Formats: sequence, structure tokens, C-alpha cells
Amino acid sequence: MRAAVLGSPIAHSLSPVLHEAAYQALGLSGWTYEAIECDEARLPGLLDSCGPAWAGLSLTMPLKRAVLPLLDETEPLAAEVGGANTVVFAGGARRGYNTDVPGMVTALAQAGAPAAGSAMILGAGATACAALAALRALGIRQAEVAVRDPGRAADLLAAAWRLGADVRLVPFGQLPRERGGLLISTVTAGGADIYAQRVAISALVPAAVLDVIYQPWPTPLASAAAAAGAAVASGFDLLLQQAAGQVTLMTGQAAPAGAMRAAGLAALSARAPR
Repeated sequence: MRAAVLGSPIAHSLSPVLHEAAYQALGLSGWTYEAIECDEARLPGLLDSCGPAWAGLSLTMPLKRAVLPLLDETEPLAAEVGGANTVVFAGGARRGYNTDVPGMVTALAQAGAPAAGSAMILGAGATACAALAALRALGIRQAEVAVRDPGRAADLLAAAWRLGADVRLVPFGQLPRERGGLLISTVTAGGADIYAQRVAISALVPAAVLDVIYQPWPTPLASAAAAAGAAVASGFDLLLQQAAGQVTLMTGQAAPAGAMRAAGLAALSARAPR
């Protein structure tokens, strides 16, 4: 069986390492997983080309929203979030799922994140929408979302309405109203540095931080948060947990998270600058 991760750019993706490690641990010798460069324009044709030999696809930027109208079935969570990061081919149908949300919840729990009554999300893209759903699962219904351009937050506000979340957009760089909350950064490398600086001088005191970047690691935000005593979940933790969910959906077997983690960390170590 075949599977792949689609996105643009995609050459850097660690997903093939994680999924191939899972197949090896599960004894699925006939399974393969590759990275395929694919933008929104190519997505319909690529989906059409996936025949009976295909088990599923992982989707990353910029395809999580674009895939929704191309699916035959969409799980309620993915529909609420407004994005699917997983397509499973089964019974001649394309079924969409979102494993980012449970991946975030698990990553935070495994990092020892304490219960928090407030949260701030940095960024307003597809991952930020998933973060809103993760907050709901954690019992947090209100969130501040720091954005550079409020005009580009329409999809996030629509997701908030579907999720029943109370969202307040604030200028990027603004501090949260409450101390001791949860901070989730969904921005690109370097984008959260202003918040790292605020944490370093104790102007911002989060109880827990999730930074979706996994390389280079630790990010300035993660380093500052750890030094301040906050629980820190990494982008690798998230990547691992969402990939484990995808493996289970595509293979029908429990994902071997330990083997996947070991392979992923080894790959990251090999990529690190010497």
C-alpha cells in the first residue's frame, strides 16, 4: 500500500521518517510513504490519481482547507475546524480527518501542562484553527488570538463560531490579559521572538507553551519558557502525535509511537548543524 504527505514546500518534512518507522515496527513490509510537492492547483488531479493501491495522504500547508470540497466524507471535527490534515481512502471514498487537534491535546498533556483558564494563540492560519479546537477539548472556551492582519482572520473567526469559541483578535506583540495561561505559537520560525523576549523579562508568564516549530529546536520562545518554569511542548511532540493518529487511521492498527519517536529524533539529530 502507498501513502504520502503532500504540501508546498515539502522536502523538509519529517513525516516520511515517522510513517516508515511505524510500518517497519508493525511489520507492514509492503507499505511505502513518500513526500510529494503539491500546491492547491495540483491537489484535485493528484487525488484523482490515487487508485486502490493508496491507503491515505497526510496534508500540510497549504492544503488542509483546500481539500475539504474534494472529499466524499468529512469527520465532524475536521468540518468544525475547517481543515483536514488526513485523507483515508476506503470503500472507494475519500474520507477527511483532523489529527492535529488530538495531537495538540496529547502533546500538551505529555509535556505536563497544567490546567489553564486562559489562552493566547499566535497566528490565524489552519493550525491556529486546530488550536481553538484543542482548547475546547481542554475546557478553554475563550482565547486571544494575536494577528498581524485582522483582515486575514476570517477563516479563524468562522472556525471559532462553529466551535463555540469566544475569540478576541489582538495586535501581534500584545500581551495576554491574564498571566499563567496557555500560549500556543502557530507562526513560522522567528515569528514568536517578540514573545520570547517578553517571557525572558517576565513580562509574560505562561503556565505552558506549545510551539509548532520542530526544527531548529529549541526555539527562542521554548527556551525562554522552559527557563521561566513553564511546561513546554514542541513541534516535534505535535508532529509525532498527529502522525500516530494518521498511522492508526490508515493502517487500522495502533501506532507504535515509541518507534516513531526514536526514528524522528534520530533524523532530527542527523539534520542538526555541526
